[in-house]
Amino acid sequence: MKKIFLLFVVVTFAFPSLSKAQDNDTRVITTALPFLRIAGDPRAAGMGDMGVATSPDAWSQQWNPAKYAFSTREHKFGVAYTPYLGNLVDDIAIAQLVYSNRINDQSAFAGSLRYFSLGSITLRQDAADPGREENPNEFVLDGTYSLKLSEQFAMAVTGRFLRSDLRIQGVDSDATAANSFGVDVSGYYQSEEEAYDNFNGRWRGGFNISNIGPKVSYDAGGQENFIPTNMALGGGFDFILNDGFSKIGVTAEVNKLLVPTPPIREDGDANGNGTPREILEGQDDDVTFISGMFQSFGDAPGGLSEEIREFTWALGFEYTYNDAFAMRLGYFNEADDKGARKFLALGTGFEFSQINIDLSYLFSTSRVNSPLEGTLRFGLTFNFGDEFTEY
Repeated sequence: MKKIFLLFVVVTFAFPSLSKAQDNDTRVITTALPFLRIAGDPRAAGMGDMGVATSPDAWSQQWNPAKYAFSTREHKFGVAYTPYLGNLVDDIAIAQLVYSNRINDQSAFAGSLRYFSLGSITLRQDAADPGREENPNEFVLDGTYSLKLSEQFAMAVTGRFLRSDLRIQGVDSDATAANSFGVDVSGYYQSEEEAYDNFNGRWRGGFNISNIGPKVSYDAGGQENFIPTNMALGGGFDFILNDGFSKIGVTAEVNKLLVPTPPIREDGDANGNGTPREILEGQDDDVTFISGMFQSFGDAPGGLSEEIREFTWALGFEYTYNDAFAMRLGYFNEADDKGARKFLALGTGFEFSQINIDLSYLFSTSRVNSPLEGTLRFGLTFNFGDEFTEY
């Protein structure tokens, strides 16, 4: 049963157009490589899958690489593990490795590898067949350069190679891995520490337009799928308390996929000459990735109200004591007709010498079960080299 279920997961992820075709009323935006939208590290996960405007850490590569120019340590190396569908199987997970190097006071570079394993599938022709193992997977490899343009603002450019190998050779002889590339453009603002009546404070803000790149296809002449080009905007404030040790960070973030909304089409299959079904509402989503980015702001069949529902939002809190202990809380919300992801997240972190240990846990609050519910995410960060002081 596990293998049959896993095969269903693979087919769903590899052919998002199939799920769209089954329900003419749904306008959930689906893409290739959907795991790129899942928090790969426990700190971001513990605050509701956010990171575009949180304070810099080793995991900034996924959320806002511009933050590396404000890193407080010369070298950071992190490893994280996220179980997926942990209540059903034990061999599906997301693993992440990241390294950052703050070169000097003005610039930094970083690189990371994210790997999504969908476990092992045994294919057999009959009961006597010993079977053949298939291991569908996806991964991305990327590199970043971040530069301060002023004392309080930095920008970064990221290049990314993406590979999705989900088609099963034993089922489809024409199966090939899908490859693409993407570019991120990001910015991060961090104010000086300011004095207020009963505390000090610092403002934070950030943006990241990620995974700008061409569509992918799993076979020659087959359906092309967008990669998850995304726009993230966020802001936050750090309450630095007068005891000299405690800090409370509050951050809000919104995200929007820069991918066309599926239009409403007439019922039935394509007609005999291969012409697609007529579009009743919305715009044609068979466009280039550049056109799709701009079209995504005004192509929803439901008009402005539906465009607004395509934004997800998250609110996160982080309490830190002496930079050695942290407690985190976050909430993430997505509209019911756009995926219905809603969850509460908790997290904690500890620092021992030069090592950070972070954990997070997710509680789904949606009518739709989350594949990450009941899973404990784990991350280690190693900090070494020179220290940098910001203000």
